[in-house]
Amino acid sequence: MPSPFPGMDPYLEDPVRWPDVHQSLITYVRNALQPQLGPRYYARMGERVYVVTPPHSMYPDVVLVERRLRESAPSPAGTAPSTEASAEEAAPDWPIVITLPPVEHREPFVEIVHAAGDEVVTIIEVLSPANKTPGEGLRQYRQKQQQILNSQAHLVEIDLLAGGEPTIAVPEESLASLTQHRYCVSVRRGPERHHFEVYPIRLIHTLPRVHVPLRAPDPDVDLNLPAVFTQCYNDGRYAGLADYRHPPRAPLSAEEAAWVDGLLKGKGLRP
Repeated sequence: MPSPFPGMDPYLEDPVRWPDVHQSLITYVRNALQPQLGPRYYARMGERVYVVTPPHSMYPDVVLVERRLRESAPSPAGTAPSTEASAEEAAPDWPIVITLPPVEHREPFVEIVHAAGDEVVTIIEVLSPANKTPGEGLRQYRQKQQQILNSQAHLVEIDLLAGGEPTIAVPEESLASLTQHRYCVSVRRGPERHHFEVYPIRLIHTLPRVHVPLRAPDPDVDLNLPAVFTQCYNDGRYAGLADYRHPPRAPLSAEEAAWVDGLLKGKGLRP
């Protein structure tokens, strides 16, 4: 069963669901490009690894709870400890210690590599919540982004998350001047340092087919985002996991919420 939405499904922006969605999108982007690249190029998956320290709330984490015990005063002979709490009973003097352990976070991306010499020609990023939330994930993403912008490599950024900070390389004031949008795809061609090809996407839009650049004079290859997303949605069996009867956890404007309600009611997915 396909997604009821024409393009991106806001129910998949749920932080609990997104790691699986993100991994699938990266894998299927690589697979979709691979047949178009040979024999001069090939696509491969890379990975960023960093440690997220507390507080961190991008994804559910393990929380260690330690209850510090103290010796209790013995009960009078022949009596059992009372199980009823008194209204005047004081709060316990001994705290419960909650430990938020550091979490190793891994973020995959796609590289298009020239077969002769293994030169990285194009990097394709699908943004994650960690890339759009202040902290180590955003810091490392910005650092890598700047390295790419200072090189001759092409950079393709796919942002399918409405929440968080604007993170793609297009200046924020330039994004604000675009037509109203919820998602965005940006292509920065290496030699053209100050030019970006931007695909602004509203919730009512289908996802675009993106022109992915290679080394000149080779022509662009076509990234069919609608097909990639459909495969991701179907293989992830998200139709059975998303509860379309209720609003998504992702933020919606009043206009988007009204449109979503009408769409889902029209498809019989919401009473």
